[in-house]
Amino acid sequence: MIKQEHFTLPGSKGRAMLMDLTYDSRHKTAPLVIFSHGFKGFKDWGTHNLVARHFAQNGYRFLKFNFSHNGTTPDNPVDFTDLIAFADNTFSIELDDLNTVIDFACNGTAIPRTHHVYLIGHSMGGGINIIKTAEDKRVKKLVTMASISNFHNLWPKTAEQQWRLQGVMYMLNSRTNQQMPLKSTLLDDLERNPGRLDIPAKAMQITQPWLIVHGTEDKTVPLSHAKELHKAQPSARLSVIKGADHTFGGTHPYAKNSLPPHLLDFCEQAIEFLNK
Repeated sequence: MIKQEHFTLPGSKGRAMLMDLTYDSRHKTAPLVIFSHGFKGFKDWGTHNLVARHFAQNGYRFLKFNFSHNGTTPDNPVDFTDLIAFADNTFSIELDDLNTVIDFACNGTAIPRTHHVYLIGHSMGGGINIIKTAEDKRVKKLVTMASISNFHNLWPKTAEQQWRLQGVMYMLNSRTNQQMPLKSTLLDDLERNPGRLDIPAKAMQITQPWLIVHGTEDKTVPLSHAKELHKAQPSARLSVIKGADHTFGGTHPYAKNSLPPHLLDFCEQAIEFLNK
C-alpha cells in the first residue's frame, strides 16, 4: 500500500519546512529520493504528488519539502502568503535547508535511517542540488530536470542596477498575478559566495553519476542551460525530451490521475538511471 507521512522541520532562521514522505508500506527501507522544487514552487505543486507516488510504486521512498523561505507557510502550504520570507530568501539559505533535510533523512530518528540519498531537482532546485552534490558525498546520484545553469538567469541582467538602488525587485507570478518581492540581499549572497554559487564550476566537481533531463520546448529555462551543464561535466548523461516544456506537461492545479506523457517519460528515465 502506498502511504504518505508528513513532517515539519525547523529551517533557516527558524522558519518551518513542511515535508512529506511517500512510500510503499511493504518497503519502508527502500532507497530514498529527495526532491527540491524550483523558484516560485512548492512541494504540492501540480503533478508533484503523482510523481512521488510513481516513484513509490517503483521501489523508492520519495521525500519532498518546501524550502523555508519559498513564501508558503504550514497553514497555507500551496499559497504564497509569506512574501516577507520570500523576499528574504537566498541561495545559501536553500543550501542550508537542503542540508537539514539530508540530515533528517540520514539520522534515522523519524524515518528509517539511510546512509545516502539520491537528489532530484527541478529548475532552480536543480541548481541548488548541483552545488549540494558537489559538496556532500552522502548524495550518491543526481537527477536534474529543466535545471538552470546560472542563478543570474532567473532575472534580467539589466534589472540588477535598479534592483540594488531600490533594495527590492518585484517579479510577477503569472499564475497567481502576485508581485513577488526579492531583496537585493539575493545579489549580495552571490557576491559574497562567488565560488560556492558558481553552478558550472560546481558541476565540474561532481563525481557522482548524474542525469541531466531537459525539454526542447522549455521557454522558461532554455535547452542551452542543459548543454552548458553537460559541457561543464561531460561524464553526466544528457537526455533531451522532444516537445517537453519546463514542467514536462504538468500544471497547477492538475486534475488528472495520471502523469502527462513527457513527465512520465522523465520519471521512467530517472528510475532506470537510479536503478543501475
